Order: sequence, then structure tokens, then C-alpha cells
Amino acid sequence: MKHVIIGTAGHIDHGKTTLIKALTGRNTDRLKEEQKRGISIDLGFTYFDLPSGKRAGIVDVPGHEKFIKNMLAGIFGIDIVLLVVAADEGIMPQTQEHLAILDILGIKKGIVVITKTDLVDEEWLELIEDDIRKEIKGTFLESSDIIKVSSTTKKGINYLIELIESYSNQLDERDLNSMPRLPVDRVFTVSGFGTVVTGTLLSGQFKIGDEIEIFPNGIKSRIRTLQVHDEDAEVAFGGQRVAINITGVRKEDVSRGSVIAPVNSMKETMILDVKVKLLKSIDRIIENRTRLHLYIGAKEVLCRIVLLDRDELNPGEEAYAQLRLEEPIVCKRRDKFILRFYSPVFTIGGGEVLEPNAVKRKRFDNKVIEELIVKESGNSEEILEKILQEKSKDFISVKEISKETSMLEDAVIQDIEKLVDANKVILLTSSKEVYPIHVTFFNKIKDSIINEVMLYHNKFPLRNGIPKEELRSRVLNKAKPKVADQILQLLFDQGLIEQVNDLVKLREFKINYSNDQLKIKNLIIEKLRAAEYLPPRKDDLAANLNSTKEEIEEVINALINDGTLVKINEDIFILASSYNKAVELLKDFIHKNGGITIGEYRDILGTNRKIALGLLELFDQFKITRRDGERRTLTN
Repeated sequence: MKHVIIGTAGHIDHGKTTLIKALTGRNTDRLKEEQKRGISIDLGFTYFDLPSGKRAGIVDVPGHEKFIKNMLAGIFGIDIVLLVVAADEGIMPQTQEHLAILDILGIKKGIVVITKTDLVDEEWLELIEDDIRKEIKGTFLESSDIIKVSSTTKKGINYLIELIESYSNQLDERDLNSMPRLPVDRVFTVSGFGTVVTGTLLSGQFKIGDEIEIFPNGIKSRIRTLQVHDEDAEVAFGGQRVAINITGVRKEDVSRGSVIAPVNSMKETMILDVKVKLLKSIDRIIENRTRLHLYIGAKEVLCRIVLLDRDELNPGEEAYAQLRLEEPIVCKRRDKFILRFYSPVFTIGGGEVLEPNAVKRKRFDNKVIEELIVKESGNSEEILEKILQEKSKDFISVKEISKETSMLEDAVIQDIEKLVDANKVILLTSSKEVYPIHVTFFNKIKDSIINEVMLYHNKFPLRNGIPKEELRSRVLNKAKPKVADQILQLLFDQGLIEQVNDLVKLREFKINYSNDQLKIKNLIIEKLRAAEYLPPRKDDLAANLNSTKEEIEEVINALINDGTLVKINEDIFILASSYNKAVELLKDFIHKNGGITIGEYRDILGTNRKIALGLLELFDQFKITRRDGERRTLTN
């Protein structure tokens, strides 16, 4: 069943509250001051049943110019507006401001209700109706019905109810499977229950027991009980006025403008990318960085407008801009908003959020404007692709994308799968998290990895490759280790790079000694062959080579890596052929004698105790021998 929210709008004392009472039998002025003064100060809420049995929620807004911010807190989320114009006064300033606000917010359905018709004659009534038709021309109400009623005599009330029923049948169904979101417009406590918040549930559904979070405060709670139109409910659906009793939260921890949504489903922001439009009727030019009041959902916050494609905005013009906020909020792409001038406070325009979690943009940047054009006009798949083009560098997960876009994860995954099928996105995984990477970013990463490996080869031509961990820290430091490994594996699979042990190299790379390096290599081998088991220390090995210490280190490391040398410790090396011979001598002795001591091994090799001990410890490390007191025995 469709759920419908009706909102009132119009000038002060034009009979909005009295009209609601005629429709419902209830007075929405709940404050003593409202009842005493006869004017609405804050939002009023009630409901009534349409002839079909459908229950319609009603939001009654104040009409006085001083209480516009209260009006704005309640007008978001309504389906049908009743623009109320008193027959004895006609169109007034607040009528015009409310109409402009409703138009900016994208309200689709509305009925113009001329009240107090019992106070004027037919001729005057016709003049008022003509004035109204001129005023609503070019707005969403241009083709709407204009109905004449008297709330005191009840004339026209039944017909108004029939019209509301007819309009409600034309409404699109709200998406009950999307993320639930409730902007809070009222907070109070109930003895024995605790804190209660109310608002219009914009989408999705809430159930008793659901885990929720109060944004942007970050306070987590649970739904204890639900009420829809003053009746207990197990489930509340998008398009209903809802009261939520939340557990373990103080009244002062929630305020008008807070948003109730599932835990970790939204991300607070201080910058919005927007499309903004100024009203034609204002007498004000808005310059870059002008301070303004922003109204979005039920929230009011101060901000500065940064114009991205011009230096000033004239009445009636629209532009791409950023709103840089003075306190954090949460919102969703496509949310509508209203802007009012800082001082004196009056409505100047509004617009639509294109990117709720924006970063500071450069002004007059064509790429920025092109991106915002796509976000304004593109479908969710195109918008998601733009997000990934921008944020792949941060290796953002599906869960994080869901939070940033306020889309359910399933919806995000569906769009990502389409991008994968179109070869625009690559999926990587780590610890059950999915990380979509745009191919343009993947190609940049691929080029960076290949370039980093090439630079390493150029700098260290005698090394087999760059250590894998070093490569990851240089190029993939923002990626989780498993994600980084998958990126490298993709390049391995493409045959662009190879991994040898823990080193990464270009497929075609081979170690090439320069003439000077060949001389160093041959001299080192010659010295070690001559010395066999009494090898010189590294510094002595390098003596008379007429090369730098770094050059000799590189050659020695290359000889170790290619298996020519065996390192006993940081200072001592022997030829691999000598090492293999030493192993055979060891095994022969142990087979005949059952074990070997350091001294015995020293004598067999004709070396010193330090070299013998170094070799035996190396054999222990390689599991050739094991220590048994003062002797070594073979492991098998």
C-alpha cells in the first residue's frame, strides 16, 4: 500500500491549522503559546483516513516569516502539498516564499486551497483565483487544482478529501528495499520509555529491534518501540510519519536535524558538491565564498558557497558549486536543499546534492565540471564509475562505497557487476571485503609498478629484482596486503613481471656485468679459490680491486644470488664448490665416527675455529646437522 504525507504551506493566519482541523478533527497547535496567540510557531503533526482506508500523515508548518526554519524542518519528505491562500488576503509574501521553497525541493504534487471563502463574495473570489493562477504559472502547481473551502462551514472539505485521494493514487511507490533514513524533526522524552524521536521515514523500513545510529553524532542504539500515526507498529515503511523510542540515548544526545539510519550506513561530511539555482525574484548577487544558511532534511547549518565555474551568481542563474559547512552533516546524493542569506535572513534559492562526501575542488577546472555533469545527469552505474575513478586510489571497499553513497550494499554490488561486465572495473578481495578498482587506475598502478621495477634494475643491475615488500610499500602502500598481492598476481599472469623467491623482476631482465664488474667478479673468485677454507674477510677480499665499497658489495651480492658464493656470515664468503666439498667431507666423517666436533672439523678442512664453527652453524640452519652437546650429528 502507498503511504502518503501531506504538508501545508502558506502565509501566516491564512487558515492552515484550521483547515487541518476540518480535515481531521484535531488541532495541530500543541504549544500553549500557539493556542494562546492563535498562530503556529512550530511543526504540527496529525493524520486522517482517506475514503479508501489509506491513512495520510499531515505535517502542518508555521507561516510566519520568523519561523521559516521550522517550516523547512518539516517540509522535506512530503508527497502532496496544500498551498493555503486566504480568500480575504490573497497571495502574500510568505505564500510566495513557501511556493519558491516547494518548487526548489522538487515537490511534484500539490493542491491550491483557498480558505475563508465564507468571508468574501464570488466576484472577489474570482479575482483571488486569477491572481493565484498568475503566481503559480511556471511552477509545479501550474496544472494543479484550485479548490475553494470554508473550514468553519465545511464547504468544499469533502471534495478536497476526494482530490487528496485522487492525487495520492498518482504517487510513485517509495523504494521500501532501499536504506531506511529518518531526519529527526522532533525529540522528547516519555516517562518510563525514555527518548522518542519523530520524523518522516524517507525510504526503506525500520523494525523493532533494529540496530541504528544517530548521525552525525555517531551514537549507536536500538529501536525499542515504533509508532505510526499514534499507533504501535512492528514495522514502519517509507512515506510514513514515524515515532521511534530509542534505547540508551539521552534527549540531549539527539536534536532536530539528526538522522536515524542503520549502523555505519552513512558518512558525515563537511563539503558538498551541488547544483545550485537562485530565485529570479531576489534582489541580490551571490559572490564566491558568501556565507549562507543551508537547510537539508531537518538540519540547518551555516556554510560558505564556493562557485566552481564563475565568480558570482545572479538571480535566476544556476551553477555548480561547493558548500563548505561549518559543522558536519549526513545526506545522500540527489537530496534537495534550500539556501537562505546569512543576514538579513531570506530565501535565495537551493538545489540538489551531486556528491555528499566531496573533497575540496579547484575552481574553473573543466574535469571537475565534467564529473559533476555526469553526477547530475547520469544513472547510478555511471555515477558509481565516476566515484571509482576518483576513489580507487584509496582502495575503497564496497562497504565503504555503500556508506559514502548511502546505497544498500546489494545495490552497489549490482552496479559494480555491470561495470565488471563492461571491462571497466576489476574486483579484488581481502578478508571477505570486496575492493572494486577502476581499470584506468589499475593501468596507472601497472605502469607505476613496472616503472619502479625498471628503476630498481637500472640502479642495481646485479640484483635479481626488487624485494616484494619494498615494491608494495612504494607503490601499493594504501592497499591491504592481500589486495596488493592480487594486483601483483594480475601482472604476473599477464607476463609483465616475475617473482623469484621474494624478489620481483621484469620478465626480460637478466643480470649483465659491466667490464669493470667482470674484473671484480673474476678477482674475487680467484682469491677465494686460492684461499679455499681460509677465505679473506670482506675488506681484505676487496683490497687492491680499485673499486668502491658499494661496487664490490653489489658484485658479492650478485655472486651470492646466482649461487657462485655462499655467505658464512656478513664478513666471510666461500665458493659454492668449496661449500659442497665441505658438506661431503662432513658427512663422510660423521658416517665413520658417528659425530664431529668443531675441532675435528677444523682439522679436516685445514682452517681456523671461526670458519669451522660458521660452517657448522650454517649446516644446523639448513637442517644438515643438529647439535648434540659438543658434537654434531646428521639429521638423517
